[in-house]
Amino acid sequence: MKAIGYLAPKSIDQQDALVDFELPKPTATGRDLLVKVNAISVNPVDTKIRSSAVPAEGQYKVLGWDAVGEVTAVGEDVEHYQVGDKVWYAGDISRSGTNAEYHLVDERIVGKQPETLSDTQAAALPLTAITAWELLFDRLKFELQHQAEKSTDTRLLIIGASGGVGSILTQLAAKLTNATVIGTASRPESQQWVTRLGADHVIDHSKPITEELSRIGIADVTHVISLTQTQAHYNQIIEALAPQGQLALIDDPTEPLDIMKLKVKSLSLHWELMFTRSLFKTADMDKQRQLLNSVSSLIDNGEIMTTLGQHFGQINAENLKKAHAYIESGKSIGKVVLEGF
Repeated sequence: MKAIGYLAPKSIDQQDALVDFELPKPTATGRDLLVKVNAISVNPVDTKIRSSAVPAEGQYKVLGWDAVGEVTAVGEDVEHYQVGDKVWYAGDISRSGTNAEYHLVDERIVGKQPETLSDTQAAALPLTAITAWELLFDRLKFELQHQAEKSTDTRLLIIGASGGVGSILTQLAAKLTNATVIGTASRPESQQWVTRLGADHVIDHSKPITEELSRIGIADVTHVISLTQTQAHYNQIIEALAPQGQLALIDDPTEPLDIMKLKVKSLSLHWELMFTRSLFKTADMDKQRQLLNSVSSLIDNGEIMTTLGQHFGQINAENLKKAHAYIESGKSIGKVVLEGF
């Protein structure tokens, strides 16, 4: 089967940062599905791993943690899927990735593909949808309230609302919680995108956050989800949070965060990594299958839209290098997808 990967971590401007090669087609056993990959998306985690993770000697590292495809074989212990099912998922960071024609994945982290989306539209969503859902309902413990009345007592600030996770997180928060949703974006086009996603307010994170909140008549917020540049905004986040507020983040700060600064307001800190359940085979691992199916239903009911930003063409090394470079530019809106081998 065709695959794309690398032998050594390199900057994306290097010719062999990603290369095309061939691998044996894998076999499904246990709870694994063998999926023929139709479309993928590229996430910041792909670029981080490509630039730092060293593969085993002489072995290619295959990236990719988003896929839409068709089940072509099932392991002997599979319960929920059969050959021919169309599925979507984000995979397991400890296993070979989705930048390959065929891919093995545990059924407990796989959902049914939305019927109303194309393969590329669907491929934009799994990893970010899992991350966003777990942030809201597992980490910050928001109550799932479909079409809830908005509450000014619950005020959620999303820093980096126009990116991949932010684009689905804003929609889920607006649709499934009672929070007043404030998204941040710094460019006119990204601010328009966040408004379209359903944010009640949009502010500019290139300016002091507390001043921007004051501009829209909000003194403080009860929750902050920081998706990017947390270390740059950390002091402003603490100032903006109400006493006993909650901060959740997903990025990797380039310098240690001083958690002692959280003490005086009794603020709580929550990390989210959507790979935790699959990495540790947690007892509740199947929740990712369930939440992907819930998001699929929301999409098919017309309540959530795809976060597809740009289509970079066929799945090959040349196009994936372009996609990685675009992600690393920090200027992407929505998700980058590729389709077909």
